[in-house]
Amino acid sequence: MAEIEFLDQTLRDGQQSLWGMKMRAAHILPVADEFPKAGFLSAELTGTTIQSLLVRDFKENPYEGLDLVTSRMPGMVLRAGMRPDTANFSLQPYSVIDLSVSVMMKHGINSFWFFDCLYNIDKMERLGEVVSSLGAESVPTATYAESPVHTDEFFADKIREFASWRHTDAIMLADEAGVLTPDRARTLLPAIIEAANGVPIELHVHNTTGLAPLIYLMGIELGITRIHTASRPLANGSSLPSTEVMHENVTELGHTTRLDLTAIDRISEHFEYVGKREGYRLGAVEEFRVKTFTEQMPGGMMGTLRAQLSTHGMEHRLQEVLDEGARVRAEFGYPVMATPFSQFIGTQSVLNITTGERYGLVTDEVILYALGRFGTPPAPMDENARDKILGHKRAKELAAWELPQPSLKELRQQHGIHLTDEELLLRILVPGPAVDAMIAAGPVQTAYPKRDEHPLILALRDAAASRAQSVHVRKGELDIQLHR
Repeated sequence: MAEIEFLDQTLRDGQQSLWGMKMRAAHILPVADEFPKAGFLSAELTGTTIQSLLVRDFKENPYEGLDLVTSRMPGMVLRAGMRPDTANFSLQPYSVIDLSVSVMMKHGINSFWFFDCLYNIDKMERLGEVVSSLGAESVPTATYAESPVHTDEFFADKIREFASWRHTDAIMLADEAGVLTPDRARTLLPAIIEAANGVPIELHVHNTTGLAPLIYLMGIELGITRIHTASRPLANGSSLPSTEVMHENVTELGHTTRLDLTAIDRISEHFEYVGKREGYRLGAVEEFRVKTFTEQMPGGMMGTLRAQLSTHGMEHRLQEVLDEGARVRAEFGYPVMATPFSQFIGTQSVLNITTGERYGLVTDEVILYALGRFGTPPAPMDENARDKILGHKRAKELAAWELPQPSLKELRQQHGIHLTDEELLLRILVPGPAVDAMIAAGPVQTAYPKRDEHPLILALRDAAASRAQSVHVRKGELDIQLHR
C-alpha cells in the first residue's frame, strides 16, 4: 500500500471549469488558512488568463489578491500554469513569459506546470530552465488527446524527453477533456511510467465522463501516487474528481493520505455557500456521453462557448457548435484541445455556425495557426480549410509577420519606464483602459458576507463590494439612503 498525495485544483481548474474564472480574493480569504491544514501536496492558484480576467471583468488587481491569499498559506507549494510562448491566448515574446514567471514568484508562487499542445519541445525546455533557475518547481506536462496520431508511443516519447531534462521535478499527464478511457489507460499508463524513468507522475483527469476516479485508481495500482482533485462544490462534471470521493476510494483500498478531513469539510462548506450565493454552477457528476469523445472540449472552454452563444441568443445551438468543433479540430490537424487551441477551435466553430459560412470569418490567431506560427500540428491541416483561412485579405497582411522578441528594457520604453513589473505585465496582456479602471477602483475587496449575518448587513456589504455610488434601503418605516 502507498501514501497517496493530493494536489488541489479548487482555486484554479475547478473554478475555471465551473465558475468561468469568476473567483476573486474575497471568495477565497475566509478559508485560505484551511489549505495548509488540509494536507495537500500543493494547491494551484493562478495563471495569466485568470489574472487578465480579474482586471478586465472585476477591476481587481490579481497580484494584490495573490499576496492576500498566499500570506495565509505559509509553507505550501503554490502552483501556476504557463505556456512557453503564449499568454492570455496570444503569442508573446520570451521576455514577457519570463516576466510572468518572476512576477508570480514574487507574489508567492513557487511551482509551475507548463505545456504546449503542439509539443514545441525546445520551447518547453527553455521555460523549464527559466523556472528552475529562478528557484521554482518545474513540472512539464503532457496534454492528452484522442486522435489517429496521439498514440501511446507519441506520449511516451514526450515524457521520456521531459524526464531527461536536468530541471524536471515531476511530470503531469493532463486530460483536460476527460476522454481517457480505462481500455486506453491500461496501455498508456504503463508506457508513460516506464518513460518517466522514476520521475514522479501526476494524474490530472477531468471527470467529464465520470471515468476519472477509475483512471486514478488504475494509475495508483500501477504505482502513481499523485492525483489532482477539487473540493466537491467545484469538482466533477467538466472539473476534476472530488477530493472527498478520492480520499474515500484510496483509503477503502488500503492506501493512506495526509488529508485532514475537518479542514477539507470547512473548505467545501464555504465554497458551496459562495457558489449558491453568487449563482454559480456547483459540481455534479455528468452522465456518460459517447459524443464527449468526439467533441473533446475541455472543461474550461464549455463556459466560454455558452457565453459566446448567449450573446447571439443561440444557446440552444451548443450541440451544433460542439459537433462543428470536432470537425474543425480534424481540419486543424488534431491539436490537443487545451489552451489556446481549444479557444481557437471553439471560437471558430461558433463563427462557422452563427454566420452560416464555414471560415467566412476567421480570427488573427486562426490565421497565424494556419501559417504555422504556433508550431507544427500533429497531423497536416486539411488543405481546403487551410486555403479558405489563408484566402482572407488579413492572411496576406499577416503572412510576413514573425513574433518579435523585444527585451524587457525595450518593453519598458514602449509601455512606461517607471512602471512596476506588475503593471508593465498587465499593460502588455490587458488593454490599457482596463488597467486604468483597475487602478482607479482602489484596493482589492477582502470582506465576504458570513452566512449568519443580517440581510441588511449583507446588502450593504454587497453594495460596498460592487463600489456602488449610492444605496437606498426601505422596509416599512425604515428608510436609509447612503451616498459616497
